[in-house]
Amino acid sequence: MSRTRILRNPIVFVFGFVSISCFVILTISILRLPDIPLGPYVATKASRKASQNDKLPIGKFGELTLEMLPEDLPFTVFLPSERAFARDLRLRWKDSLSPEKMNDTYAIISRVLGFSTVPRSIASDNVPIGKELSYDSISGFTLWLSKEEDGAVVVNGVRSERVDVRRKASVVHVMDGVVMDAEFQQAFQTEEEEDWVKE
Repeated sequence: MSRTRILRNPIVFVFGFVSISCFVILTISILRLPDIPLGPYVATKASRKASQNDKLPIGKFGELTLEMLPEDLPFTVFLPSERAFARDLRLRWKDSLSPEKMNDTYAIISRVLGFSTVPRSIASDNVPIGKELSYDSISGFTLWLSKEEDGAVVVNGVRSERVDVRRKASVVHVMDGVVMDAEFQQAFQTEEEEDWVKE
């Protein structure tokens, strides 16, 4: 078949065009362009101020938590803020890295990761305002998601501080609290009461 006959045959032409297009798309995806945040941050004064001042938008505990996930698989993590780690779980970065507390810190973070991570990508745009969606976390804990008028995502009563922070293939929503089951929460409340009695 001559070159002019190939160009005149529409089936061969379309096949060639589709093949070249697929090759271009594959090449671009292999280059792995940098992650770009999808969607807006929650438009509150606190989140605007935090986004201007923080070098690490998800904090040191957040970075440590996300290191436990595979980088190439899509997850959605409802990650406690640094303040929530300190307030609700009494984890402080300086204290947590001591050899005596390192194992406890990793155990707590892995439990939180199990409760607050969904094995799929859920951007805030996928959550409708005023409607509640249900997802199972990787530990089997049921998460109830909704969105407020200002764009904040609410998960099991915990409100987000920021939404749609991209980390590799994952979407991270920084929460003003810890998404956890009642038994795990009770363990921390019991320790808090014991600390109060000792004082």
